[in-house]
Amino acid sequence: MNALIDAAMSHSRTVISALLLLLVAGAVAYVEVPKEADPDINIPILYVSLTHEGISPQDAERLLIKPMEKELRLIEGLKEMRSRAYLGGGNVVLEFDAGFDADQALVDVREKVDLAKPELPDDADEPTVHEVNLSLFPVLVVALSGDLPLRTLLRLVRDLQDKVEGVSTVLSADIAGDRDELVELIVDPLALESYNIDARDIIDAVGRSNRVVAAGSLDTGLGRFAIKLPGLFETSEDILSMPVKVNGDAVVHFRDIGTLRRTFKDAEGYARINGQSSVALEVSKRTGENIIETIEKVRAVVEAERVNWPQEVQVSYSQDKSSGIRTMLADLQNNVLSAILLVMVVIVAALGLRSAGLVGIAIPGSFLTGILVLAAAGLTVNIVVLFSLILAVGMLVDGAIVVTEFADRKMSEGHDRRLAYGLAAKRMAWPIIAATATTLAAFLPLLFWPGVVGEFMKFLPITLLATLSASLVMALIFVPTLGSVFGRAGGAADQSTMQALNAGEQGDLGKITGFTGGYLRILGLALRFPLTVLFLAIALLVAVQVAYAKFGRGVEFFPNVEPDNAVLQVHGRGNLSIDERDELMRQVESVILDLQERNGEFHTIFSTTVAASGRQNDKEAEDLIGSVQLEFTDWFTRRPAGEILAEARRELEPLAGIMVEPRQQEAGPPVGKPVQIQVASEDPALIEPMVLRIGQALQQIGGFVDLEDGRPIPGIEWELRVDRAQAAKFGADVSLIGSYVRMITNGMKLGEYRPDNSTEEIDIVVRLPRDFRSIDHLDQIRVQTSAGLVPISNFMERTAKPKTGMLQRVDSSRVMTVKADVAPGLLVDTKVQEIRQWLTEQEIDPRLNITFKGEDEEQQAARAFLGKAFGVALFLMGIILVTQFNSFYSAFLILSAVIMSTIGVMMGLLITDQPFGIVMSGIGVIALAGIVVNNNIVLIDTFDRIVGTTDSVTEAILRTGAQRLR
Repeated sequence: MNALIDAAMSHSRTVISALLLLLVAGAVAYVEVPKEADPDINIPILYVSLTHEGISPQDAERLLIKPMEKELRLIEGLKEMRSRAYLGGGNVVLEFDAGFDADQALVDVREKVDLAKPELPDDADEPTVHEVNLSLFPVLVVALSGDLPLRTLLRLVRDLQDKVEGVSTVLSADIAGDRDELVELIVDPLALESYNIDARDIIDAVGRSNRVVAAGSLDTGLGRFAIKLPGLFETSEDILSMPVKVNGDAVVHFRDIGTLRRTFKDAEGYARINGQSSVALEVSKRTGENIIETIEKVRAVVEAERVNWPQEVQVSYSQDKSSGIRTMLADLQNNVLSAILLVMVVIVAALGLRSAGLVGIAIPGSFLTGILVLAAAGLTVNIVVLFSLILAVGMLVDGAIVVTEFADRKMSEGHDRRLAYGLAAKRMAWPIIAATATTLAAFLPLLFWPGVVGEFMKFLPITLLATLSASLVMALIFVPTLGSVFGRAGGAADQSTMQALNAGEQGDLGKITGFTGGYLRILGLALRFPLTVLFLAIALLVAVQVAYAKFGRGVEFFPNVEPDNAVLQVHGRGNLSIDERDELMRQVESVILDLQERNGEFHTIFSTTVAASGRQNDKEAEDLIGSVQLEFTDWFTRRPAGEILAEARRELEPLAGIMVEPRQQEAGPPVGKPVQIQVASEDPALIEPMVLRIGQALQQIGGFVDLEDGRPIPGIEWELRVDRAQAAKFGADVSLIGSYVRMITNGMKLGEYRPDNSTEEIDIVVRLPRDFRSIDHLDQIRVQTSAGLVPISNFMERTAKPKTGMLQRVDSSRVMTVKADVAPGLLVDTKVQEIRQWLTEQEIDPRLNITFKGEDEEQQAARAFLGKAFGVALFLMGIILVTQFNSFYSAFLILSAVIMSTIGVMMGLLITDQPFGIVMSGIGVIALAGIVVNNNIVLIDTFDRIVGTTDSVTEAILRTGAQRLR
């Protein structure tokens, strides 16, 4: 190390040039490195979507879910398998261990899906496999709204979609609120009866005619000619001219039995922006691209297209992920500048202006070098990296301060600056290396943090490793070299301070006055009663822990932060049509718009109505009828989000028939409601009574709000039971009856066709007129059979039954989950412990399996890992300290300071009345462990050198304290 320092100082011009290169290259890397909101990590979740139009939840579970689960459960590395069966299909969500091979998992899942396909019903849609990737999440939503027809808005947004996807950094732009087009043949029931046409005649006619015919080519010997036989429908006239039935010379065409119209499929939901109908473009960027530049380009494209649109079209931007990154980058720059100024103020007061400048340059030097390393490694700047850089500000200058302070003292003793900085770098090299190594050792275990949280947080140790290593080079190479060229002894506060600096090997300690003298008197008093001081320290350590356990705020997973947005989830029960749901949503929307008119605290109000919920998102309740997403204005222009949402809840409470549940933006990993109790059993009949008991217990315990018990929601469904034997007498069967029933419900699909003005195939369906689409008409259907027209009621009975909602399964067992939020001011951990205590007092059937999910599950996992990480960090630091001092005693002495420093942690939490955050406070304590040992390493190293030159250990301790105080 000494040779390297000598080489650097003897080639000062080279070293200064290298520093300038690092600063310039780091600045360029900082400007050009891709910036994104969230780290691009592989979410360990794949899901298989299964669709079978009109299938009941029970049949979906039996015919779709169970055959698929049977194959998928055999996949290696599978952590948990969750399934949901609902009206019209189901899905199977596969969660793997974090850090999994996404490509291999995708191959394995597709292989198992192919094996399960033969077990699925023949008329089920093809199963699809999807992966969850943060790159696919939108970084910007562009909403078009206005008093215009839906078709006009869709045409504009589809044209815009093509332009936006043409931006090289955009991965995709999906249309939210899009509706699939449809060609409806509205048939007259009387015409069908008069022409003696049944549903199978229509299906057969279309199936035989609307098809691709490969006619080939003909070689006549005198030439070769391609033969073309157009068979596909290309225009609506082709469909209307299609013959359905022929009787002698008479031909019945489609136009004779009904009318044709091009429309949209029945609405599955509605969307509005600030009260006006809208469609939105959800823009996702490519992996590793700069989010700020991408969004700027997208906005530019939208504004250029906007010039050609009707004036009624209004454009709003929401969920802009670049704004958060801009804020954090500004915070980082402000933190760096503030740190440099504060460091210079402190160092100027103690060492003088030149020494302060040398220390100050270590901060941007370390930062920019660290970012250069991250850019070279192909990493992006994201919120975790920015948090790490801000966290590192206070650690970067430790080594530089130690070197410049030692050199300043040597120059005050008469040494020239070159010799002084050379001695300082060589003398303090190993203590500084050990101090930096222990800090890195504190963060090293975080590289192995399991789960999705760990995949996020691994950027923390990576960033600190690069930045702190750069600070080590700054302290031992660049700062001494610059000091040997520009250094000069600084002014001390008073003569006593100067004497203290020289008291290491000589000087009368009794003559030291001022602040240093006062410190030495207190230290001397403590050294006369060492056992008393040690006992008081241990007693204080125990006392603050006990005090926090009794009077503290408890434990939390992630701290509550002021959110940028929130959502009002609207729940309603009963067999509500989509229009009835939308009417209720309009009432909620009206109240929120009134609040906006009064207070002006929302940037956008985006409301959606859904016909069915919970199918793709298992965090949504089954009785959710819609939601209102609120994007707040800047926090300094409005009230806290809690107050705004509390007022919204009060204003919405009088609305009848609905329950509104405000939910703020979650801090940390999205886990849904914080309290989630999952009840599972092989016997589904045991689950619901236990769920009911738990729900009643939560109400008795108190402190819980927005409770969901997971039981089926009230409602009815109509079951059409066919007497097969009776139907056979009339020449009818279930398939024929189903065709007639579908003509009343969603329409009977005949085929597809692709018109010139559409990029996708459009379904052709046959339906009865709207007046005939009612429950009563199900009984009045007359089926065309071999025996003539027969009322369907002759062999079919319609009965009302309790509605079967969504069926949920975990690892092939039926489950229900009780979910709740906690009242404001209460901690989740405290309430969960109360529930656990209640469960221990109950007699629970051993066939039931009750587990805590959601925030508690994540919290327990994080608590277990961080506890182990803290222990491993202490052990690694111990190894480094033993290597540095070759003494177990010195290592133990230094590590004891880490434990003692937690006194300040707990006292700070008590004074500020804050809970201990498992993740953030846990990381803070680990960071503290790395920082606390730094000063102690230098202190013990100085003591080891002084103790051999003094008459007693007490004098050596006093001299060490005097010398290292500054």
